[in-house]
Amino acid sequence: MMSMRSFYRTPEGVATRQGLAVALATSAYGVSFGALSVASGLDVWQTCVLSLLMFTGGSQFAFVGVIAAGGLAAAPAAIASAALLGVRNAAYAMRMAPVVGGGLARKALATPFTIDESVAVALAHETARARRAGFWVTGVAIWIGWNLSTLLGALLGDVLGDPRAYGLDAAAAAAFLALLWPRLRGRQPLAVAAGAAVVAALLTPWLMPGIPVIAAAGVAVAVGLADPRPASPASGATTAEEKGMP
Repeated sequence: MMSMRSFYRTPEGVATRQGLAVALATSAYGVSFGALSVASGLDVWQTCVLSLLMFTGGSQFAFVGVIAAGGLAAAPAAIASAALLGVRNAAYAMRMAPVVGGGLARKALATPFTIDESVAVALAHETARARRAGFWVTGVAIWIGWNLSTLLGALLGDVLGDPRAYGLDAAAAAAFLALLWPRLRGRQPLAVAAGAAVVAALLTPWLMPGIPVIAAAGVAVAVGLADPRPASPASGATTAEEKGMP
């Protein structure tokens, strides 16, 4: 039987370790959401339901941000902002379908866990088994941790003070950047990342939440469509493995 130490040295074990580390950093920021949500006028159970069912940090913060600015009368605008930020998850789902594998039931089960962090951890690995392990471990661990920390933040409320004072607002972003950075090899990935960052930064002050994120993603789509180079054989081999082909 493989020991735990030996398992953590395998590709699946490395993906599992990364997933748990990202989950720890991301879950800590859930305390901030819980406190801010209650401060915006939602009660504890409403705050917890948002984390249980919406479960996408960007959309949740956009929702409570609009509510804080306009009260419950701003609910339609809050829902629209949250939905715009959630659009990216549909694109993630298409990319993760071969990674998750299985039939409709498994893909439906994977739906709530298809978030920024689980996709990033999965795609940071080469083999199908490591990608699958990274996806599930990250998604499930964040779901559990995020909901527990949301409840904690909602209950403590103003006792915590400003959550940003503890650096929690930077923890999730730092973990995500650590996963992204090793993949920025070569001029094209760096150019896409820089272009997307510039587009998002320029549009954020002027447009409602969600639209700058979609516009930034459009940079990568445009570069991909305009790229005349053929797909690499390695990419095709990985796809075949994910689909279970010999």
